[in-house]
Amino acid sequence: MNHAERNLTRKDINTLGLSALGGALEYYDFIIFVFLAATIGQLFFPPDMPAWMTQLQVFGLFAAGYLVRPIGGLLMAHFGDVIGRKRMFTFSLFLMAVPTFIMGLLPTYAQIGIAAPLLLLLMRMLQGAAVGGEIPGACVFVTEHVPKQHVGLASGTLFSGFTTGILLGSLVAMAVNALFSAQAVLDYAWRIPFLLGGVFGVFALYLRRWLEETPVFLAMKEQKQLAAELPLKMVLRDHKTQIWPAMLLTWFLSAGIVTVTLLTPNIMETQHQYARGEALLANSVAIVFLTLGCVFWGWLADRIGAYRVLLLGAVALAAGSYVFYHALPADVLRTTVLYSLTGFALGSVAVVPMILVGLFPPAVRYSGFSFSYNVAYSVFGGFTPILIALWLKADILAPAHYLAAVCALAVVLAIYLSTKKEQA
Repeated sequence: MNHAERNLTRKDINTLGLSALGGALEYYDFIIFVFLAATIGQLFFPPDMPAWMTQLQVFGLFAAGYLVRPIGGLLMAHFGDVIGRKRMFTFSLFLMAVPTFIMGLLPTYAQIGIAAPLLLLLMRMLQGAAVGGEIPGACVFVTEHVPKQHVGLASGTLFSGFTTGILLGSLVAMAVNALFSAQAVLDYAWRIPFLLGGVFGVFALYLRRWLEETPVFLAMKEQKQLAAELPLKMVLRDHKTQIWPAMLLTWFLSAGIVTVTLLTPNIMETQHQYARGEALLANSVAIVFLTLGCVFWGWLADRIGAYRVLLLGAVALAAGSYVFYHALPADVLRTTVLYSLTGFALGSVAVVPMILVGLFPPAVRYSGFSFSYNVAYSVFGGFTPILIALWLKADILAPAHYLAAVCALAVVLAIYLSTKKEQA
């Protein structure tokens, strides 16, 4: 029984579980910065700096992690295509854990002046490089390990690990603010989530040592089918028609994740006068349903196909988000239910990595995925908050309209790629 036909084995399940757990812990390291942004602004910039300028500087540090993603992703993808998936899959964890731990030890502006935010910027850039290699590497690694008929479930489970990392970051930040006084958080407790992230990273690194190289890479190596020249050069020269749909699908994914999970709690507070605790609680429950949705939509993709799931999920997300944002403000229970349904529909983005992996041949798969995904995520992930902030000035339903637009794009792409596959 060949690799494509066999059923999931215990070894496959262990690989998938370890990969998802490692992804959760690594994404926690990357995202914890967001939940501590206000505290970081107070500690790492001059106290006499205007509040809007401090906020802008903090957002700049956050954006730096996104902007450097393509560089780290492409470097790791190159070596992932040339020397092996597992090595880069493990290295990305190391590159994330070390700077996260160091961030928890950094002196503040009051102690070393301008060097403090510069060191923080350097650590944030290293984190960005790490996550740029982690997500494409994880998707390729898992997809090449499991049987073909279970790739959707694997992709959904892996992506649920990333969303669990977001939830873990939110919960740890909430716990620190609940257990310590505001002054204690400023004095020392803000360091705990970063130090904890470093420990998480080392633990995940230990777990990944049990993983094995993918059968696909080993077969290519044995048959001498590895890329004969620079993988990225081959992608740009021979696979242009795969790059643009991959980038547009990444827009759909990034717009959904950024808008629903990262921006909406702030929109609920500033635009609809929810208490911060209410907004964060609803957000946490929605992320739980997003995590469950990733697994469900991935499982469904194995049964009806990734393109049909992409189409159905996009329609569900457009409808769900419109109902949710239109209902605001509402009582906390109704808000949480509608937010959770939107999060569950958002889980359909988990099939995007599955589609991206299939767009590129094995020899340049890591590089093709990484280039398309990271460049597009850097552009659209950074562009989305700015667009919505400007749009909200004229339209309170801006998030719903923006999501509807990218969902319509996903529907068009699903039809186009499905038709193209049938014609092949």
